[in-house]
Amino acid sequence: MIAWDEPLRKSLGASAAKKLAADFDLHTVGDLLRHYPRRYATRGELTPLGALTEGEEVTVVADVYSVRRREFRQRATGRKTERLEVVITDGAHRLTLVFFQKAGYHMKYLRVGARGLFAGRVSDYRGTAQLAHPKYEMLPDDGSEEERVREFADKIIPIYPATKDISSMDIERCLRTLLDQIDDVPDPLPAELRERHRLSTLHSALLAIHRPADQADIGRARKRLKWDEAFVLQLALARRRHEAAALPARPRPRTAGGLLDAFDAQLPFTLTDGQKEVGATIAAGLDSTHPMHRLLQGDVGAGKTLVALRAMLQVVDAGGQAVLLAPTEVLAQQHHRSITAMLGPMARAGRSDARPNERAESSVPCAEGRCVSAAESSEEAERAGSTSGADQATRVALLTGSQGAAARREALLDAASGAAGIVVGTHALLQDQVSFADLGLVVVDEQHRFGVEQRDALRAKAADGRPHVLVMTATPIPRTVAMTVYGDLDVVALTQLPSGRSPVATHVVPARDKPHYLARAWERIREEVRQGRQAYVVCPRIGGDENGAADAADEADAPADEDAAQAGRRPPLAVLDVASGLAEGPLSDLRVAALHGRLAPEEKDAVMRRFAAGELDVLVATTVIEVGVDVPNATVMAIMDADRFGVSQLHQLRGRVGRGDLPGLCLLVTEAEADTPARERLAAVAATTDGFELSRVDLEQRREGDVLGGAQSGRRSSLKMLTLLRDEALIHGARGEAQHYIENDPELTGHPMLAAALDDLLSEERAEYLEKT
Repeated sequence: MIAWDEPLRKSLGASAAKKLAADFDLHTVGDLLRHYPRRYATRGELTPLGALTEGEEVTVVADVYSVRRREFRQRATGRKTERLEVVITDGAHRLTLVFFQKAGYHMKYLRVGARGLFAGRVSDYRGTAQLAHPKYEMLPDDGSEEERVREFADKIIPIYPATKDISSMDIERCLRTLLDQIDDVPDPLPAELRERHRLSTLHSALLAIHRPADQADIGRARKRLKWDEAFVLQLALARRRHEAAALPARPRPRTAGGLLDAFDAQLPFTLTDGQKEVGATIAAGLDSTHPMHRLLQGDVGAGKTLVALRAMLQVVDAGGQAVLLAPTEVLAQQHHRSITAMLGPMARAGRSDARPNERAESSVPCAEGRCVSAAESSEEAERAGSTSGADQATRVALLTGSQGAAARREALLDAASGAAGIVVGTHALLQDQVSFADLGLVVVDEQHRFGVEQRDALRAKAADGRPHVLVMTATPIPRTVAMTVYGDLDVVALTQLPSGRSPVATHVVPARDKPHYLARAWERIREEVRQGRQAYVVCPRIGGDENGAADAADEADAPADEDAAQAGRRPPLAVLDVASGLAEGPLSDLRVAALHGRLAPEEKDAVMRRFAAGELDVLVATTVIEVGVDVPNATVMAIMDADRFGVSQLHQLRGRVGRGDLPGLCLLVTEAEADTPARERLAAVAATTDGFELSRVDLEQRREGDVLGGAQSGRRSSLKMLTLLRDEALIHGARGEAQHYIENDPELTGHPMLAAALDDLLSEERAEYLEKT
C-alpha cells in the first residue's frame, strides 16, 4: 500500500514523476489524486470531431475509417522511410492520424472498424486537421457477450488536463496504479460536519471522481471535493479574522467641533443615505481598540473618495495621520487637488497662502459625487462660520516619484513632523526614507494595482504596525467573490449614486463591418463640442515604437484577450497615432491633445488642467484616465479597439462621462467580428450600467485566479473544483462552519487532520500573503 504523501517517483517511477512535476506541479500521491478530470466522455458516444481547435490537446473516441501505408525517400538523405495515415471518424467528421515510425506495429491495432481512444495535439496540414504520433488505446470488441459490450460502451471515461508530453490516457494509467494501491485516505473534514451536509468520505469521493459508475457518482464526488476547497479556504480566512480581532490598535474616535464637523458644515451638497450609513460604519471601526480592516466598494461615481476623506479627517481630529495610496501619478495628483479643493483653507494649516505643492485652481476635477472648486469651498466655509485658520486646519502633502527635490523634502518633512495630517502619494510612499509622526489610517485606492508586499510596507510605517486600513475599489465585486477573496475584510458597499449624475448611453460601433458608423461617431463628438462640451478618446497603447508591440505603460492594466493571437491581427491602436490622425482628419478644427504614461509628470498635470479648464476639446489618452478623473463637462467617450479591454475596465472608463448634469455617451469602437466572445463582452457592457452585474460577467470570463495570492505570484489557482459564482450557497455554508470551528478551537487542536490540511494549503508563501493582507 502507498501513503498519501509518498513521492510519485516511488510509486510511478522517475520518468513519469518528472513529467507530472514539470507540467502540472504534482509531486506526491495526494497531489495526483487531486488532479481531477476536466470532463468526461462515454465510450458509446463518439466525441464530435468537428469542434476541434488547432493547437488544442484533445482526447477523442472514434472508429478507424481507413488505413494507408506509404513508402517514400527523404529528399535530404535519400533514405527510404514510411508514413502511416489513419483516418478516424465519429460518423459526422473525420480526423487524420499520422505516424512516421513503426507502421507495422501500429497496423496490428489500428484496423478498419476498430474503436479507440486517441490523444494528441491538433495540427493543420494543408487544410486538414491531424494528430501526429498520437497516443491511443483500442477498446475491446467482444460481440459474443452483448451485455458485457454494452456495459463497456456505457462506461464513463475521465478526460484529464493534458500536455504534449503527458496525455489524458497517461494520467489515467498513473491514477489507475495509485487507486489500486491506496487503501485509506486521511479525511480532514470532521465526521459531524460530513453528516450535517451529507458529504461522502474523501476516499469515496476520490474513487468516484476518477472512476465514476454514473453521473450521480460524479455529482456526489464534486460536492464533497468543493467542500474541501471552500471549507479549508474559509478556515484560513476565519483564523485571520480571529487573530486580527485580538490585536490592539489606537482608537480614533470622532471629535466634536473638529475638522470633520467643519468640513461637513461647508459641503455645498447633501450626503446620500448610503454615504451616511457607510460613513457611520467606518467611523465606528476607527473608534475600535482593534485594527479596522474594511473594503469599501461601490460603482463608478458612488462617492467613495468623499467617504474616505471624511474617515481621514476623523483620524486627523483624533491626533493621527492618514495616507492615501494611489496607483498612478495622475490619480495621486488628482486626489491631492480634489482633497485640497474640497477642504479649501482647512488644507493650509499655518500658511497664509497656498504653496505650489498644494495650490488648487478655481476649476478642477474633483472627488466623485460632486465637483467643488477651491473658491466654492472657501466661500461655503466662511458662510458656515467655520474657523479656517490654524485651529481647524491641516496640511495635505503630495509625494510622488518624479517630484523635484525641494517639493519632495517639504512633503517628507510634513509627513515626518505630523504637520501634514493627510499624505497622498504613489509607490514613492513605500520608500524607506518616508516616515510618519503617527500613522493612524491607510487608505488604498484601486487596491488590485498593488502587490501584497507594497501594501505591507506602508502599513509597517505606523508606530505599532497596526493602523486602521480602508481598501477602496471602484470595481464592484459579487458578494460571493468578496466573501471569498476578501474574506478577512469587512465589506461595505455604496450602491446609491449621488444626485446630479446623468445617465450614460453606450453603443457598440462595428468599425470593420460598418465604417460609416465610425464616421458618425466622430460627427457625434463634433456635435457635442459645438455645444460647448468635451470628449475623451481612449486607446489601448501609447505608440511611437517601431515594432508595434503593446506598450508597458505604467498606468495600463491590459486584460488578457482571447482573440489577441489571431493571425494577421493588427497591433492595437495607439494614442500618438490616433491623436495626430484625428487632429489632421475628422476633428481637424478641434483642440486635440494626448495624455499617456510616457509624459513627464508636469506635462501630464498641465494637459489634465487644460482639459479640466475647458481649454481642450478632445483628450486622446490611455487608461491613465480610468479612475479618479472628474470633468463634468466631458460628455462623450470613444474607446478604440474596445474589444481589447476587459469588462470592468470598460465600465471604469465609461464612468468618466455623465458626471455632471449633462447625459453621457460611450462609443465602443471595435473591429471584432459579430458572434464572437469579444463582441458578446461589448454587448454586455452596452446593455447595462450596473457595475455589480457587469462584475459577474467579468468573473465568468476571466475566472477567479488564486484567491490566496497565487495570481500575484504567477501560481496556478488553489481552486480546482470550486467556482465562486456557481457555488455561492456552498461557500456561504462553508464560511459559517469555518467561523464556528475557529471560534471554538482557534488552533484546531481537536482536529489534527483539519489542521494539517490548513497547513498544507498555507504554505510558507501563502501564510505570509495572508499575514500581509
